[in-house]
Amino acid sequence: MEYAKLTKQNIKDLESMVEPERFSTGESNLDLHAKDQSQHTPTRPEAVIWPISRAEVSNILKYANEHTIPVTGWGAGSSLEGNPIPVRRGLVLDFSKMNRILEIRESDFQADVEPGVIYRDLNERLRHRGLFFPPDPGANATIGGMIANNASGTRTVRYGSTRANILRLSAVLASGETIETGSRSSKTSSGYDLINLFVGSEGTLGIVVEATVRLTGMPEEFSSATATFPSVEEAGKAVFEMIRAGLDPASLELLAPECITLINKEKKLGLEVLPTLFLEFHGPSQKQLTEIMEIASDICGDTGCHDFRTGIERKERDDFLKARHELGEMITRNHPGRSHMAIDVAVPISAYPEIIALAREESRKADIPGYTFSHAGDGNLHLVFMGKTGDEKEWAVIDQVNARMVEKALAMGGTATGEHGVGIGKRKFMQAEHGNSLEWMKRIKDLFDPKGILNPGKIFP
Repeated sequence: MEYAKLTKQNIKDLESMVEPERFSTGESNLDLHAKDQSQHTPTRPEAVIWPISRAEVSNILKYANEHTIPVTGWGAGSSLEGNPIPVRRGLVLDFSKMNRILEIRESDFQADVEPGVIYRDLNERLRHRGLFFPPDPGANATIGGMIANNASGTRTVRYGSTRANILRLSAVLASGETIETGSRSSKTSSGYDLINLFVGSEGTLGIVVEATVRLTGMPEEFSSATATFPSVEEAGKAVFEMIRAGLDPASLELLAPECITLINKEKKLGLEVLPTLFLEFHGPSQKQLTEIMEIASDICGDTGCHDFRTGIERKERDDFLKARHELGEMITRNHPGRSHMAIDVAVPISAYPEIIALAREESRKADIPGYTFSHAGDGNLHLVFMGKTGDEKEWAVIDQVNARMVEKALAMGGTATGEHGVGIGKRKFMQAEHGNSLEWMKRIKDLFDPKGILNPGKIFP
């Protein structure tokens, strides 16, 4: 596909569509929108626009489509696979100013939001109403970006990913047409589920300009515990057994010893440096949670648990979860002169012990700083390598490990990307994962975006 480069007339026309301070071709703004938090090569857009209404988005896309100008949506730039990097340059639509919480309907457990709303800000507003929006990717992500990548997080095992928490979407197509899909009812059997086309499509089918999100009541009670094990493999077996027992954890996170060492160094938590499971359960009463914890303790004991500690106070629990959310930043900060790759695969829960054992073996053999951690309850594994920036030999090793991990995950019936999306880094695995259905995805892309202007260079190999 041949894309147009912005002419002086294009710039003049686009600049006239918004207030002067919401359009920029300045170098600093172009640099800020040239890369996300991944190791992928930065690419500058030719201009950045900050829309504040769906009408502006519609006018901009209609113009871009008529002139074959590529357009990439931008949330917070916290993606890890190059998802918002404008690889064909063109325009970036930055939604940070389109960030209104439009309505909160407590009695329906719903909220209407614009794409630039940061999920933590929404949850801060909801906290006083006893509600929350469950997906929790940890980064300072916008809801629009979470929809684009189908973001997950520490609570996914119980409450589902972003996809499970979206009821209705408004999206602007490449032509400038706005469509509404979904409804405010909690269920529907009406027609094709277009919401699930847009969630996870990384802005390649349309630009989301409003969403109705599903809210959940804050749990009456919670109970947290940590369990340490002699090996990551034994911790993985405990995860499988707890899920098989139907314990329904709200969080079930696994951190390898190198992660605990780093957390202790930065946060002074004094955790025992062993493979560690963090467990949390939500329920209506402490009596019920005590019974669940007793079962969890027995399961961990049967699978080789070194120490099971329950009765964690709220502050200690909050400190641990905060450290878990900041782990990626800690890893990067502690390896100056290196860049990171976050290998992100997910497998059926029965295969989880095997995939995490493989990750440990691959990390050991690579002899490159690596960190293994996991949203263990839903079989989503992360193996983060810190390779020397510009060292082709080290990065070749990391790429080979990535390919082997993905190949194994697919052989187990899993996926190449559990929550980070396809972006640039996982395109090469799409054919192996999807087979001939990838061609049907391309046909859907062509139907929604015939000229291919929306986030080109993503998803498809």
